[in-house]
Amino acid sequence: MADRARVAVMVSGGGTNMAALLYASRQPGAMYEIVLVASNDPKAGAITLAEAEGIPTFALSHKGMKRPEHDAAMNAAILKSGATMIALAGYMRVLGADFVRGWDGRMLNVHPSLLPKYRGLETHKRAIEAGDSHGGASVHLVTEELDAGEVLGQAEVAIISGDTVETLAARVKIAEHQLFPRVLNEYAGRPYDADWILERLRALALDLPEAEERDSHGTPGWRTGGKSGKYFAYFNNKHHGEPHVALLAKTSGQDEMVALIERDPDTFFRPAYYGASGWVGIVLNRPDADWEQAAHWLQRSWQAVAPKRLTKLIDIADEF
Repeated sequence: MADRARVAVMVSGGGTNMAALLYASRQPGAMYEIVLVASNDPKAGAITLAEAEGIPTFALSHKGMKRPEHDAAMNAAILKSGATMIALAGYMRVLGADFVRGWDGRMLNVHPSLLPKYRGLETHKRAIEAGDSHGGASVHLVTEELDAGEVLGQAEVAIISGDTVETLAARVKIAEHQLFPRVLNEYAGRPYDADWILERLRALALDLPEAEERDSHGTPGWRTGGKSGKYFAYFNNKHHGEPHVALLAKTSGQDEMVALIERDPDTFFRPAYYGASGWVGIVLNRPDADWEQAAHWLQRSWQAVAPKRLTKLIDIADEF
């Protein structure tokens, strides 16, 4: 199918989580595809399995290499594959800060505990020794701080009397195999999810001074407050047969709108009805949507209609 996230899976061992991700990606409705399996162990079972399944692989031992050098080699292979996201599925190397920053918001990891409990190693042992009623698994975004990124999903696994590290780990692994594909699928689908896009736009719009939301012809819009308030943005969810989920914002007029569309037709479009008044559509249902650009247009559009008492300082700054 079109519009699927391209995922590179990094793994060090047998690859059971990688296999779960791979087979889920081949089910109807999957929002991602596996384009590379990369490992720091050329003998990893995950590499053998990926090759058998026809998935491109890259393997490079970290032994004898400095961390930045190995990270750079792995990163180069991932970029060459065209991946837009990374899934860490049992990758037993701590990645350097430069690598992590380069994939900010686009790298997920599965961890065998109910974070924020038990970051790091020996998670099952620590849960049993603490007398916890449940262990489990978490999928989280990867940040520079180990196992500290936003938790996107969790699965609880009951700790049974007499459990050992091995017996608990075996059940948690089953939970991981169900949790990771589901969470990755949901996260990979966000760029195309109209509800998620609307919530993100809403937060940006309502963060502007005295902005309020009010429906217009059945669609969410944002305007300046008060009886004399004016609309500065609308939400467009494939209206009038368009394929776009988009922000509609004011331009200075027809000339600027046309110039924007001619310069970048993949991002800007002339919206039905509103285009006649110089409004431009900014496409957001795409994996590379520029949310800083969306925030810029919200700010600019708000500034065009907001009362002078709110924009006075901004207008003075713009003169310089």
